[in-house]
Amino acid sequence: MGDGGMEFARVPGSWPVVGHFLRLRRDPLGFLESLPAYGDLAQVRLGPWRAFVACHPDVAHEVLTDFRRFDRTGPVYDTVRQAMGAGLATAGYHDHRRQRLVMQPAFRHEHLRGYVEVMREQVAAATADWRDGRVLDLTEAMFELTTGVALSALFSSRLDGHEARELRTAFDVFLSGLTSRAVLPGIGGLPTPGNRRYARALRYWRAQVRRLIARYGEPGTGQDDLMSRLLAARDEEGRALSQQELSDQVAVLLLAGGETTSSAVVWAVHLLSTRPDVLAAVRAEADAVLGGRAAGIADLPRLELTGRVVKETLRLYPPGWLTLRTATSNTTLGGHQLAAGSMVLVSPYLLHRREDFHHDAALFEPDRWLEGPPATRGAYLPFGAGATKCIGEEFGEAEATVILASLLGRWELTPVGGQVTCSARLVLSPASFRVRLTARFPAG
Repeated sequence: MGDGGMEFARVPGSWPVVGHFLRLRRDPLGFLESLPAYGDLAQVRLGPWRAFVACHPDVAHEVLTDFRRFDRTGPVYDTVRQAMGAGLATAGYHDHRRQRLVMQPAFRHEHLRGYVEVMREQVAAATADWRDGRVLDLTEAMFELTTGVALSALFSSRLDGHEARELRTAFDVFLSGLTSRAVLPGIGGLPTPGNRRYARALRYWRAQVRRLIARYGEPGTGQDDLMSRLLAARDEEGRALSQQELSDQVAVLLLAGGETTSSAVVWAVHLLSTRPDVLAAVRAEADAVLGGRAAGIADLPRLELTGRVVKETLRLYPPGWLTLRTATSNTTLGGHQLAAGSMVLVSPYLLHRREDFHHDAALFEPDRWLEGPPATRGAYLPFGAGATKCIGEEFGEAEATVILASLLGRWELTPVGGQVTCSARLVLSPASFRVRLTARFPAG
């Protein structure tokens, strides 16, 4: 850990005005992996902001679990909340605590059976028109599938294919634009084509959320879904979620339920394509457990290797690859003094690839999870930590396992035209990933 008498290690390569933003934009993952060389806390500049990157798991864990010293405040979060609302993923400490208490019952373990049944049905529906020899973009297909799962679990409804593609296009523009706006204030005011596309995407996204809520109908209509549970939920003082809070939560749940899980599934297929031995073992497990059908709740305990593949994929490509906290007062972190208002970045991607905490960290080795999680707190953070740890962790892991086992048991997915490339926005997403389908069982 750092020495209190040392200066912060400033990362070289900062440009006037934009700081390290261009490096982070052009090669975000390589840039992050270079930072531990500068100590437990590395100082960078992002646009006008000076920020510190937590490069040691202990430092990262401290930042994520001490919400009173490190909160979701400051100009970057103000920008993000203007676009995404103040849902669980963006709310500050006091709002987050109330929201979490209200929403937690909807994510109890006993509801998982119903949610997994939705996943099973959506896998079958999404792959109903798949044909032997067809080439498709797996990134688009998985986004459409996981968004369908989120909508069915939330609203007992679904989007048609055109609506799903429109939503994904809006997400792409919205997430890319939001990253730039959060780091470079003022860029959103320029009359550029990119800004006009961003404004259109944001309008579409907000209107779609409003339409979905309006389409749902009045509470008490008998739906056994997440939305009915959110409408019925109350906080400690008996208050329900307001309409604005409900809209903000739905936006976050759609984003998390669609973009993050679909990214994890595509990354898993990509990684398995590099390890034929592991892929063969996953298929053998799917054959033994599923026999060509889609996975259900009773299958999850027996899909042990597939579960480890999901965990290892989340280690190598955590969807929430970069998160931010702001020091709420003068404090000490990693042996250094931080002034109130200092921005601290935590990157699970960086921490998950530290060789001193993960043996052969760059290698895809699902069997490392036979020994359980790393002993060091903060060394594995795909769902965050502390009070803001993802409320949908069990849901997300189950969904990725169900989809992966169901697809790989039924289909061979052969990459076409090179490997997947990375799009590092708010979510660490795979860019277009084309695969050729080969059926492993006769139709029907």
